[in-house]
Amino acid sequence: MKKVRKDAASALDGLLFDGMTIMSGGFGLCGIPENLITAIRDSGVKDLTVISNNAGVDGFGLGLLLETRQIKKMVSSYVGENKEFERQFLSGELELEFNPQGTLAERCRAGGAGIPGFYTKTGVGTVIAEGKEHKDFDGETYIMETGLVADLSIVKAWKGDEQGNLIYRKTARNFNPMMASAGKATVAEVEEIVPLGALDPDCIQTPGIFVQQIIQGEHEKRIEQRTVREREDA
Repeated sequence: MKKVRKDAASALDGLLFDGMTIMSGGFGLCGIPENLITAIRDSGVKDLTVISNNAGVDGFGLGLLLETRQIKKMVSSYVGENKEFERQFLSGELELEFNPQGTLAERCRAGGAGIPGFYTKTGVGTVIAEGKEHKDFDGETYIMETGLVADLSIVKAWKGDEQGNLIYRKTARNFNPMMASAGKATVAEVEEIVPLGALDPDCIQTPGIFVQQIIQGEHEKRIEQRTVREREDA
């Protein structure tokens, strides 16, 4: 099965439809599938539910899909860097299912592992627990969270081979590996596609069996929050 595609648009051909659920890897602006997000915007697909740690920033990442009103609902854990997200949420234009960050990561991992639900103490006694099943274990109260799956997962890796085996680099190994396993279809973009056999098997973090399409892309790699200090000799 040939998985390598020439660009993001061709990799997503036939996979997009209105009302679908998309998992998008990344943490802040680190390890986000920039090219695939842009191709989704250009496709015009709408009424999307997007599962992602965050919603990008204004004018970049998933912020592009918010600007074009293509996202109907976000399932997220951190949304504090996007003014358009804030505006749409407060005006009632955008639905939000808010998750503690570790809970969101585990929901994605559980979905990829075929686990329909699990119990966690995180959120007990808060609004997060409202309407959820409570159960006691050894005298402690836990709430049940459900595993997440998506119609499509889009992920960003450092290197990938022709069969879709992936290696992530440093912080980009965040939500990407678990989301890659939780999509009915997964499309990966990488900085470099290498021949089959070029990757050390011990270093592969997403096996190619989870990946249906792969592209090599150019990546801007923006810094979300740049903090600098004055030179001491200035």
